Amino acid sequence: MSENHQSEHNQALITRFYAAFNRLDAETMAACYTDDVLFSDPVFGQLRGREVGDMWRMLASHAKAFSLRFDTVRADERTGGAHWVATYLFSQTGRTVINDIQARFVFRDGKICEHHDSFDLWRWSRQALGAKGALLGWTPFVQGAIRAQAQKGLKAFQAGR
Repeated sequence: MSENHQSEHNQALITRFYAAFNRLDAETMAACYTDDVLFSDPVFGQLRGREVGDMWRMLASHAKAFSLRFDTVRADERTGGAHWVATYLFSQTGRTVINDIQARFVFRDGKICEHHDSFDLWRWSRQALGAKGALLGWTPFVQGAIRAQAQKGLKAFQAGR
């Protein structure tokens, strides 16, 4: 495949991923990844392989008042990125979260082999957790507790499948 064609394919792959996310179609999202994909973000930390698809399955199955928009999709033959904003009700508190995220991707064999989402965890915690997040969401202790709770939720989801 020529470099230009590969770049177009990778750009289309990112678009397919987020279009599926907008429909809460976690199976299509998971199909965009290699079997050994590496994912990272401030809430879940690092996930690998099947855990990544299961995270999207869990989030899609629990989504309430969800909407997504994405833009600035770019890709070359090896890497890519996008900007996306998800709006949803955080299930544990019923609070509305508007999460503004920058995504970076690495591609291999026509699929995403690395996906790294970056966002301000303190800003997220202020929205999701209210006063506790505003007062303490910047602390390593609370950020660690947020990650531990996310991991616990993912393990429970996987056990129930």
